[in-house]
Amino acid sequence: MPRGYTFGRAEEATHPDSARATLAEFLSTLVFVFAGEGSVLALAKMYKDTTLGASSLVVIALAHALSLFAAVASSMNVSGGHVNPAVTFGALVGGRVSVLRAIYYWIAQLLGSVLAAILLRLATDGLRPRGFSVADGVGEWNALLMEIVLTFGLVYTVYATAIDPKRGSLGTIAPLAIAFIVGANVLVGGPFSGASMNPARAFGPALVGWRWRNHWVYWLGPFIGAALAGVIYEFGVIQADTPHHTHHQPLTPEDY
Repeated sequence: MPRGYTFGRAEEATHPDSARATLAEFLSTLVFVFAGEGSVLALAKMYKDTTLGASSLVVIALAHALSLFAAVASSMNVSGGHVNPAVTFGALVGGRVSVLRAIYYWIAQLLGSVLAAILLRLATDGLRPRGFSVADGVGEWNALLMEIVLTFGLVYTVYATAIDPKRGSLGTIAPLAIAFIVGANVLVGGPFSGASMNPARAFGPALVGWRWRNHWVYWLGPFIGAALAGVIYEFGVIQADTPHHTHHQPLTPEDY
């Protein structure tokens, strides 16, 4: 494999650090999806209206920002605080996590999202999770581009504040910066694509609510956006600022 990339050592598969990091991703994704999707269901319960008004959009953006801040902050020192398969993919493309660790994270994130959606359905007396779908009058390819751009902004922010080895004290505000960009992106993309930026956030509610309309957009868009951000930041910013004699090595969550 290219320098800086690794599948993962055999001992990593059963190492306690891997188990702790995977559990952290599972729990933090559960917390985020429960609050994010829960805010959508709460508004539907209160207003009985399928139209997303300006005030509702602000409430949903705020719920996502606050819950993601908590989820990232509570798991950053253990797993790196990805809480998103697209963020993990961006880190993988940049050689910052091993393939094995990425697979563990993806499984944990998806399971956390599914359990969050199940708990929401039970706690709301059977309300069907809504998940994401492309808004009426918006084309699928338009929504795909929206998800690409929004996720690019998210993962670029993650790289700059949480992954960059030279981030310094900026790392202390990483959860806040990440929460801010997600909240802002929801305000921008919510009326068009729903502004998922996160395949796990889309998957759990889609499975439990059995709503698969346009679901492919919420996988392909975030993964493309994350890959672009990972490549541009890793090789255009970090590597460009690294002496040629310095060998790049993939980071573990302990390095974040």
